[in-house]
Amino acid sequence: MLDGMVRQTPIYYYSSTSGLVRTFAERLGRPVFNLAERENRLSEVDGAWVLLTPSYKTGNVANDTIPEAIKRFLRSPHNRRHLVGVMGSGNRNFGAFYQKAAREIAAASGRPILFEFELSGESWDVTECRRIMAELDEALAQRDDARAG
Repeated sequence: MLDGMVRQTPIYYYSSTSGLVRTFAERLGRPVFNLAERENRLSEVDGAWVLLTPSYKTGNVANDTIPEAIKRFLRSPHNRRHLVGVMGSGNRNFGAFYQKAAREIAAASGRPILFEFELSGESWDVTECRRIMAELDEALAQRDDARAG
């Protein structure tokens, strides 16, 4: 913690051309990075971070629902090590594929699902996600203080 300020945990997200996930991420009022942009996809995080991924219906259970840009970003052992949680955007019309990417990444990484919402979220989704992220920021600051102290 620097001068009593708690670090805002950044959110790295993937948003397709529809912009639904980007719209939600930008409403959270914290640092956000779109993995659809090459510069962000090739970067390495500077500490704890959260992943926000959409899930797409791919047609059958054998198809992968995780966007390629996210897979590339997670290939970095450094980025995987600092991942602290996963959030998902989905469409309930996709049935069994609703939130599939977020749930697969959480299971594979051993990190929790922090929040799920539909499409670009509603105002109450933004409010709840902001609350969850503020609690996460505090918990990470306390963890870091305990490690340093």
